Amino acid sequence: MGVNGITNTTNSADLYGAYSTASKSSAAETPKENVSGGVVYEPSAEAAESGTAGKTYKSNPELIAKLQADADARIAQFKTLIEQLITKQGKTLGQADSIWSFLASGDFTVDPEVKTQAQKDIAEDGYWGVAQTSDRILDFAKALTGGDPEKMEEMREAFKKGFTNATKTWGRELPDISQKTYSAVMEKFDKFAEEAGKADTAENSAK
Repeated sequence: MGVNGITNTTNSADLYGAYSTASKSSAAETPKENVSGGVVYEPSAEAAESGTAGKTYKSNPELIAKLQADADARIAQFKTLIEQLITKQGKTLGQADSIWSFLASGDFTVDPEVKTQAQKDIAEDGYWGVAQTSDRILDFAKALTGGDPEKMEEMREAFKKGFTNATKTWGRELPDISQKTYSAVMEKFDKFAEEAGKADTAENSAK
């Protein structure tokens, strides 16, 4: 039985998880707590020169927690399913990343109901599909940075790092759905940067 559905779902989950870790680490380098408990990103010298000085960008802790908890729960649920699959087929898990090596090998069979659910998850409107996954990644980046254009570029780099890490963990080039998700995320970062630039130009013109 084919396993494309289940492996593609795994790669989408791994890609998001790798990005989440990298982006949180990147964003944690510069935030400053304000009196209300939120996070305010102070404009850098470059931001002052580009006309963004004076703006404050607050992160959204509630949305960050919601997105992270949702992703963690989904990934944990999927890992449990795969671990049961591995055990059922008389195999054992060793290192922490061996689950990905096992799936990358393709040396296993998938129950019809598992395959059906995996295919549903990666469908165009599925939770791990390109559209929803790329939207969540951008939402996460915006929640972490408060929409600060400069910090969003750091989030872009964090995403690229996460993609590279996911590829290394997988052991070879990620499947087509992950490549499409990568392209969709980069396009959305580009769109955000373009819109932010237009807004900045309009604001400067109004002064």
